[in-house]
Amino acid sequence: MCGIAGYMDKTENAKVTVLNRMLTRINHRGPDECGIYTNNNLGFGSVRLSIIDIEGGHQPMPNEDLSLWIVFNGEIFNYVELRKELEEKGHKFRTQSDTEVIVHLYEEFGEECLSKLNGQFVFSIWDKKNQELFLARDRVGIRPLFYYYTPDLFVFASEIKAIFEHEKVNRELLEEGISETFTFWTTISPTTIFKGVKECPPGHFIKFKNNQITIKRYWELNFATKENYYQGTFQEAILKFEELFQDSVRIRLRADVPVATYLSGGIDSSITTAYIKKIEPRVLQTFSVGFTEKEFDETYFQNIASNYFETKHVSHTCTTKEVAENFPQVVWHCEMPILRTSPSPMFSLSKKVREHNIKVVITGEGADELLAGYNIFKENKIRHFWAKNPKSRIRPLLLKRLYPYITALQNANPNALKMFFGYKLSETDSPIYSHLLRWKNTSNIKNHFSKKTQEKLLNFDPYKNLMTNLSGQMDKMDPLAKAQYIEMVVFLSGYLLSSQGDRMGMANSVEGRYPFLDHRIIEFCASLPPDFKLKVLNEKCF
Repeated sequence: MCGIAGYMDKTENAKVTVLNRMLTRINHRGPDECGIYTNNNLGFGSVRLSIIDIEGGHQPMPNEDLSLWIVFNGEIFNYVELRKELEEKGHKFRTQSDTEVIVHLYEEFGEECLSKLNGQFVFSIWDKKNQELFLARDRVGIRPLFYYYTPDLFVFASEIKAIFEHEKVNRELLEEGISETFTFWTTISPTTIFKGVKECPPGHFIKFKNNQITIKRYWELNFATKENYYQGTFQEAILKFEELFQDSVRIRLRADVPVATYLSGGIDSSITTAYIKKIEPRVLQTFSVGFTEKEFDETYFQNIASNYFETKHVSHTCTTKEVAENFPQVVWHCEMPILRTSPSPMFSLSKKVREHNIKVVITGEGADELLAGYNIFKENKIRHFWAKNPKSRIRPLLLKRLYPYITALQNANPNALKMFFGYKLSETDSPIYSHLLRWKNTSNIKNHFSKKTQEKLLNFDPYKNLMTNLSGQMDKMDPLAKAQYIEMVVFLSGYLLSSQGDRMGMANSVEGRYPFLDHRIIEFCASLPPDFKLKVLNEKCF
């Protein structure tokens, strides 16, 4: 795992001093080594966290004739198989790294190489012959990539703070980005909270040539409609999922350093741990975080899981004081407003992992999105049911089942439930119906914006940008698929993987790997009928 940064300036040659500043700013992403390449007005480099081919995987890295140069942040999990394919085509390798596989793959297939990659990645390739810069981001946006563009300047980096190290890039907040964040919990890609700074959306690539930028999608999340659901039985689907998941875990264990796992005590991390033990029945290092507040603490379940799997377990107990003290660092690493403190314990956990000299952890992110594990999916189902008879006093009572830990909700009468959960109840045809209530409640924060900011946002509709980015196929999706699509396209990369995944791990130079987010599993789960994932109100039927 690494961090990358670079730029092209039409008016002058690239400066090593500028690249040094950019890379130093993201040194936490790759503390093991640093490398820089310049070619006239192009310069880029990387800071490296050495995981595969520790001795030979230095970056920037060229192909055989030095016509292509690459900087890479991420892991290509099927690089072994891809290397064999390329060798059969005559490509010669000097290292054992997955980085070199990418540059040869691009040499062979061009932009079409992206469809062959199974991984979590951001990379940039400089084509000397064609004087073209190519950048790409993984399918669901596990790894971040930002850029700044004017007719004379193109700057890119793994984190925005590195872009700001270029003296020609101004730091200025974008009110529209702030408004989106305090609606959707994140900005809508490619928008960020800074003027002029854009995000390369997940599943897209960028070409920069002759001071012109081209952005193109190479992968899109598509949920099946009623006409083309998976045709197998439920048991056949289980077997297919198990086959895919086992292979996903297997290839994510590839590393030249020890691989550990987060063990929360819940279903997702326990299943992941079980598969790891099945594939490699060795003593596995596991990590978990607990809390001094008993209502949030799950240490008991974590210990049960650890004892069952016989892991070498490390548990960190997080205090409210620690959460508060971490928060300024958390915001600095996230580079966006944070609406809750949950990233802070993840920051503490990755710090504990690093203290034990572990660079790689496997985690369970993605399972809830793919298999309908969140309450918002059940809430959506209840609200659809309630909307068929909006005057019913019984149907809204089902909502109490979702939140047994909220005392006020358990004591609420039907009228109170209707006031809270009945927002736009009848608008079931809306493609964003499932999330309207969440976003309405979040938007109340904007009442605390300054008068000046509110005036600037008078004519801004945060939903307009969102609706233009949604799939045109949403109207054909079932209600659960619509909710899952929104959760994955808006929230997964923009918030969850950003604030609690990549950023909190890399803050302490720890790489997270996510077996549930293998694109083969995503595509398979998206093909399943809704009752294979959410049957009545029972989630994760698998």
